[in-house]
Amino acid sequence: MMGNFFTSLFSMFWKTLSEQPDPKADFLAVFPASTQPIISILLSIVPIIAIFAGLFALTTWLERKGLGRIQNRLGPNRVGPYGLFQPVADGLKMLTKEDIVPRAADQVVHFLAPVVLVAPTFLAYSVLPFGRNMVPIDLDAGVLFFFAVGASTELSIFMAGWSSRNKYSLLGAMRAIAQMISYEIPLILSSVTVIMIAGSLSPVAIVDKQSGYHFGFLPGWYVFTPWGLAGFVIFLIASLAESNRSPFDIPEAESEIIAGHLTEYSGFKYALFFLAEYLGMFAVSGLGVTLFLGGWRAPFPFLDWVPSYLWFSAKLMALVCLFIWIRGTVPRLRVDQLLNFAWKFMLPMSLINLFVAAVWHFTSVWNFPGAGLWRWLLCALMVLAPYVGLGRALSGNKKLTKRAYRFAS
Repeated sequence: MMGNFFTSLFSMFWKTLSEQPDPKADFLAVFPASTQPIISILLSIVPIIAIFAGLFALTTWLERKGLGRIQNRLGPNRVGPYGLFQPVADGLKMLTKEDIVPRAADQVVHFLAPVVLVAPTFLAYSVLPFGRNMVPIDLDAGVLFFFAVGASTELSIFMAGWSSRNKYSLLGAMRAIAQMISYEIPLILSSVTVIMIAGSLSPVAIVDKQSGYHFGFLPGWYVFTPWGLAGFVIFLIASLAESNRSPFDIPEAESEIIAGHLTEYSGFKYALFFLAEYLGMFAVSGLGVTLFLGGWRAPFPFLDWVPSYLWFSAKLMALVCLFIWIRGTVPRLRVDQLLNFAWKFMLPMSLINLFVAAVWHFTSVWNFPGAGLWRWLLCALMVLAPYVGLGRALSGNKKLTKRAYRFAS
């Protein structure tokens, strides 16, 4: 029995690494039929939790080291070689720190808020194709499922702010909800352009549609089209706001409202909010890779020998590093600037980009010489002209000047 178990376990891992379809079948055959559904679920859940929890720890170290270098300092360098054990020290600190709950707080809702935030975040990973034949659940409406489970984050943030019985927590929660609702609309609309062109809500089908090449050398990723590039930029900016990342970290502006909806949280519950923020950033980055960057596909045919899950991981980490770079270089926006940018620029550009994607689709029937190039130029002009017009209208035609700093005497 044990020999069959280890043989089937090795076979499952080998088929997974070699990207063969249904690698769990041989392993599940060892167990009774009544237990196979539960074991199959665990084989999908445990790797996701283990890998992305480990990636969370690694990213916190990478971000602190990266921000340190950007700001001309060392970052973590005391615990372990190059400070690599700093995430372990932080985790132990959060586990042993006292959990303080305000006397007037709603005890049950205060406890459930971080749980309600973390659980749906893990659910979002279930529809992302991490590689060839490597998707936990291949849903026909996978993109819709992703946004549906992600919508619960607003509820959990409101639960945290309202249950704390603290005016700063409540104000921070309302600001966070206003920001997330404002940027969730362009985030979804930028994804709709991909759904329109691909003709499917399935992430697996969307990745399959991005095979081939433009002009014989550009990968067939949607980001290499005029509407795809505009949609990817909109998606990226909205993802920063949805993940509460700088320069959109208004809900936790300590100089204004202490720590926002997290003001009355400490210990492990505070760590869960911190974990959910990073897991949400990984999830939305994974969706961006799937929708615009070809998912697990290699950029060139001669690189197909590299395992597909490594390509997905490389693209995901590239976006995470971009988020870290933006945090270290772009200053925080004011709340009025943040909301004006969402409603007066991001939303109109998202709607215009939908129209451009429709034009791209209907002009695909052009068959005269140079039709492909003319289609590119037409769609690029239709994106650039509103971009310039909306940008000037939002800035009020103000001229950028060098800031003069004055010091107190």
